[in-house]
Amino acid sequence: MLIGMRNQLIFMPIFGQVGLTLVVWLWLYVTRLSHMYKRKIDPETLRDESGYALLKDVVNPSDNFENLFEMPVLFFALGAFVILSGKSDSIFGFWMWGFVLLRAMHSIIHCTYNRIAHRFAAYFISSLILWGLWIRLFCLVTEI
Repeated sequence: MLIGMRNQLIFMPIFGQVGLTLVVWLWLYVTRLSHMYKRKIDPETLRDESGYALLKDVVNPSDNFENLFEMPVLFFALGAFVILSGKSDSIFGFWMWGFVLLRAMHSIIHCTYNRIAHRFAAYFISSLILWGLWIRLFCLVTEI
């Protein structure tokens, strides 16, 4: 079965968001494991929360990975609803890519230099895009 060009416009940014999550997941483990190896941290010391203080220098990729399961959940749901409603179009595709690119920027900032003002700007603008997409979908399916 062919996906169809209209739905492909929606699937591609969804795959992009999944790819971003994979990259951050890999970044998390490479960073964490190399930190543990260099500092000779026994994994058993991480059994409870007190052991996590040993990883405080490499916590940002882990925190960012958790962030990728907050607002992006609404992004994935949006993609499913856009496809199921038959409302796929280039406007949804374009703005969904905008969301993904801003989330990638948020991840890069969070996992590297972590300047809060920069990170917040990427988060806030991506969130506005997502809420705007939901409002657009609501208006299209309710014909408001």
